[in-house]
Amino acid sequence: MTAPPDDCLARNDWICGDYLSTRREILLDAVVEHVQLTATAVGLGLAVAVPLALLARRRRWTAGPVLGLTTVIYTIPSLAMFSLLLPLYGLSGTLVVVGLALYSLTLLVRNLLAGLAGVPAEAEEAARGMGYGPMRQLLTVELPLAVPTAMAGLRIATVSAVSLATIGAIVGHGGLGNLIYAGMNSFFKAQVLTASVLCVIIAVVFDVLLLGVERLLTPWRRQSRRRSRPRVRTAGRKPPVTAGMAAGGTAPDGASSHRPPPPDGASSRRPPPPDGTAPGRRT
Repeated sequence: MTAPPDDCLARNDWICGDYLSTRREILLDAVVEHVQLTATAVGLGLAVAVPLALLARRRRWTAGPVLGLTTVIYTIPSLAMFSLLLPLYGLSGTLVVVGLALYSLTLLVRNLLAGLAGVPAEAEEAARGMGYGPMRQLLTVELPLAVPTAMAGLRIATVSAVSLATIGAIVGHGGLGNLIYAGMNSFFKAQVLTASVLCVIIAVVFDVLLLGVERLLTPWRRQSRRRSRPRVRTAGRKPPVTAGMAAGGTAPDGASSHRPPPPDGASSRRPPPPDGTAPGRRT
């Protein structure tokens, strides 16, 4: 019986440090391509989604067709989408970028419209009362207030683009998807697992970065959270006695609410009547 080889690559292990050290440049090139595909596609989708959302906002009758069209595009399977775009762009990275951008439209347009619809009417009326024109009101009032909802859609669209970019391996431009596809064909365990984990890391990094951008663009939300935090009373510190407590009301923390005894040992009983009649007895 032969002993198993010492090299994890020869054993075809799922976790193999030698794979990371020997194929570092291949992994780096795949990560860079994956990030470029995702960032370009989401940027292109955002550049198209913003005008569509503003059009649907200003022209109410266009909201239904715009949302319906983007939803239909989102329901097309990725393989069918790339096949439809193949006559236009060929086997190139542009095909993958355009396909991912089209998929991101439904998420971006819907969240942009939801954010603009959630702008308080009082803010719009105050802007008009201050003499803001339509464009200035949009840029300084409506869009900043719509940022939280719009950024939520952007984060979801970006994470989805990271996962869908791997499908680009069928045309040779899938970033880490190329490694996953080749590893599955050759049953190369370390390559499949490493490329898959790197896809997850890229998605998490994108999500964290966009969350930080959202917090930078909405500083008023941090201020409102600080103001809404309840004040915690210091342990062992009793609140001051109020007028109600001094008058015999309920004292806090289980303290007694009885009145203090009269000074000089005087009795708290009422004095008898002057004629010597016992109180409560009829004469």
